[in-house]
Amino acid sequence: MQTLKTFLIWCTAINGSLLTLWTIAFLFAPELTYKTQSKWIPIARENFNLAMYSFLGLFKILFLIFNVVPLLALLIIG
Repeated sequence: MQTLKTFLIWCTAINGSLLTLWTIAFLFAPELTYKTQSKWIPIARENFNLAMYSFLGLFKILFLIFNVVPLLALLIIG
């Protein structure tokens, strides 16, 4: 049980950091993010914004479902 708790704590910390970094990068440097990505994949700005917000939302939902909720459940029962 303790090993699983430790594993979920690390998963939550790492994935939470990735989510935070991705959000900060997109909020504070949207032009740099767009220019960097559009060099690899030609995409219109509107489609890029839609894709970024969609992926951020999906990642946040998956983060909550697969990291935060199981960790909270383990903390409550243990």
